[in-house]
Amino acid sequence: MKITFLHPPVNLSGGVRVVATHAEGLAARGHAVRHVSVTPPRAPLRRQIKSVLRGRGVIPRPSVRASHLDDTNVPHVILPTPTIAADQLPDADVVVATWWETAEWMAALPASKGAKVHLIQDYEMFDHLPQDRVDAVYRLPVHRVVVSDYIQRMLEQHHGATGVDLVPNAVDLDHFTAPPRAKSDTLCVGVVYTERPRKNLALAIAALEVVKARLPHLRAVVFGTQEIADFLPLPGWVVYHKDPPQRDIPGLYACADVWLFTSESEGFGLPLLEAMACRTPVLATDAGAAPDLVDGSNGELLPAEVTAFADALERFDALPDAVWRVYSQAAHQTAHRYTWDMAFDLMEQSLTRASAQSGPRR
Repeated sequence: MKITFLHPPVNLSGGVRVVATHAEGLAARGHAVRHVSVTPPRAPLRRQIKSVLRGRGVIPRPSVRASHLDDTNVPHVILPTPTIAADQLPDADVVVATWWETAEWMAALPASKGAKVHLIQDYEMFDHLPQDRVDAVYRLPVHRVVVSDYIQRMLEQHHGATGVDLVPNAVDLDHFTAPPRAKSDTLCVGVVYTERPRKNLALAIAALEVVKARLPHLRAVVFGTQEIADFLPLPGWVVYHKDPPQRDIPGLYACADVWLFTSESEGFGLPLLEAMACRTPVLATDAGAAPDLVDGSNGELLPAEVTAFADALERFDALPDAVWRVYSQAAHQTAHRYTWDMAFDLMEQSLTRASAQSGPRR
């Protein structure tokens, strides 16, 4: 098949990495795949006027950022426009929207651009988005692919979507890997730093502070892509790795004896599988794919409460090494149940069905 993936401005997010991986997997199976994205938008007119009036001149258009589409074997066309139109795309068998706004663009395309598929990696009814437009996108007569049971349920319950295909995420098990190890003498806890409110990092920080007061030997390793925000500081005793090279991230996961996943809502939650692939048990809220992945043998599913997470950390601190190793091995086995080859199979089957069901393209 000829397959086109439509993107907003791309970056180093987990969602872009998932699309990049699917595209490479499909290309390796003989499909002709390409990415088409747009450049970041200019600052709003109001900000532009203020900048000129203050003598700072016109705010330049943001530069194209590094992304997981870089250095892959799949062609990537970056358009100098804020949207994507039919005359900017090749004819194809399938066109895949990867974000609610790209689904709006996709809806206007003629049949010649391919059977329309919406790949949904999160339930995008966020407060900061135009929810009426997102709702309209979720009701479009297009083929849908989701990455978790949670998204599938939300689409069915709130938008009347039926026949939604589930293609769970996976992680690169050659990259995210670590040899068997013993539990640390001093418990080390890991977490990803992000200031996005729904990731609820404040819960993880509060739990760490509570446990540090009880267990002075507690250590923590944190990594992220941004500077520490003034409104969301890390305790001074926490080690923070800003924007680490991709090659170093598995080692950071493997430094920890337990990983914290405290999101309020999530489409999937790739750190769950990434940590488990590196043999690190997870303490998680029930957001995203956590209820599907965390089963008590590889970590614990917890209420989004500081006391619950603090108590669980104390339980893991008290675990004998032999018992912790059982958790670690179970986490590793869980990650290995979700392979990219399986995900490629499901995605290929879904796109093939969409193409077959769409009828002739002229």
